[in-house]
Amino acid sequence: MLGEYVPVLITLVVAMGLAATFILLTTILGPKRYLRVKMEPFECGVEQLVSPRRRFSVKFYLVAMLFILFDIEVVFLYPWAVRFRELGWYGFGAMMIFLGVVFITLAYEWRKGALDWD
Repeated sequence: MLGEYVPVLITLVVAMGLAATFILLTTILGPKRYLRVKMEPFECGVEQLVSPRRRFSVKFYLVAMLFILFDIEVVFLYPWAVRFRELGWYGFGAMMIFLGVVFITLAYEWRKGALDWD
């Protein structure tokens, strides 16, 4: 029974060993000169315009959570679309109920102004 878990345990040990080895090697072999220019955040060759430590509004996080919620909806739609013919009318009805709940939620959020950036 426990013999089935040996490959998983070996994979876990190898992965942890590689991660520890890479961290140790970068600590030993990495450069030790810390210059102000090197420690600044750098993105796409553009000078930094605003501080990376600035606060975001709650609206930003609300829209991000809503995006994740509706992204998960797509994750459920894909397998349903792949097996559409095998599921028959029962699968169609269940998915329409699911989509109905999702669209009611979207309409509610839209009406409450959760999707407005202002």
